[in-house]
Amino acid sequence: METRKGMKTRASFLLFVFLLFIFMLVTTKLHFERIKMDSKWYTFDSPRVGKEEDIDVDIHTDISILEEEKSSSSKLGFLPRGIVASTSDFELKQLWERDPNFQRSSVRYTALLAVPVGLKQKKNVDLLVKKYSVILQYFACCDFRWFAKRFLHPDVVSSYDYVFLWDEDLGVENFHPGRYLQIMMSEGLEITQPALDPDLSEVHHRITVRRKARRFHRRVYFSGGSKNCSAKSTEPPCTGWVEGMAPVFSRAAWSCVWHLIQNDLVHGWGLDMKLGYCAQGDRTKKVGVIDSEYIVHQGIQTLGASPPIKTPSRFLDLRTHIRRQSAAELQEFRKRWDRAVSEDKEWTDPFGT
Repeated sequence: METRKGMKTRASFLLFVFLLFIFMLVTTKLHFERIKMDSKWYTFDSPRVGKEEDIDVDIHTDISILEEEKSSSSKLGFLPRGIVASTSDFELKQLWERDPNFQRSSVRYTALLAVPVGLKQKKNVDLLVKKYSVILQYFACCDFRWFAKRFLHPDVVSSYDYVFLWDEDLGVENFHPGRYLQIMMSEGLEITQPALDPDLSEVHHRITVRRKARRFHRRVYFSGGSKNCSAKSTEPPCTGWVEGMAPVFSRAAWSCVWHLIQNDLVHGWGLDMKLGYCAQGDRTKKVGVIDSEYIVHQGIQTLGASPPIKTPSRFLDLRTHIRRQSAAELQEFRKRWDRAVSEDKEWTDPFGT
């Protein structure tokens, strides 16, 4: 009896193994046929034109023309040229019919503001919204350079003349974006920042301090300490420099800066010292601080702020960890810059530094 039961169990097991084998065989064959079929086509970034041997090409055709057409068609597939929309923006569109009497603004420029948004600075955000016709908001989960690298590619924001990348702890009661951009355009500035009210702001660098009698300034003068800044100075932070809390870039400058931002270095320390290389010319002339439209740097730490309650000394608060990571990334960025300079034999430092 036990023998018959064991034989029955064994037969059932063998049948199961056989059926499993058949299933795997059929699945493998189908998968192989699919791969074989897919091999007849190019990848998704190329037009599906079949096998190369099926393409009848005149051997006398200019190879450069073929390469250009292939590059263009590989990006656009079979789209007719007239339907191609090559730019985008962040302007909100209503879902219902538009007012036929609506007229767009007649300003000569468009600007995009990207700013981290958190509950602690909601009053600042309210003021920014009132002053800007176009604003991009995101929650303060990361440094805005991390966000900009991933979502503000130059091709995506190419319809904007200027890009504002600002921290969230900025008071803008005395700031007018229209007048600010007029100064940028009239003075030929490519990278700027508003000056800081020295009485109300947390100031880290002297060049950012507002000069009441000036519209803008390009350099700072002081002596003492490890750094002296004079009329002969040509390097940051004496001239050709803005701080990372409130930079404004022209379209051309942002296209360069976006490539300078390292994808994996999220805090962006060290970028400010190299921004002058993206100024589209002499950084001592193309980079400036605008005094007549100034802001207040409140110095409120949202990202990685210290916890409100006391923690044991053996534990490091989040802010300490963030500063350590920032310092480590600064060293890494400097190493990458030095390595890039040494490896690029055709590159010459335009500023001779």
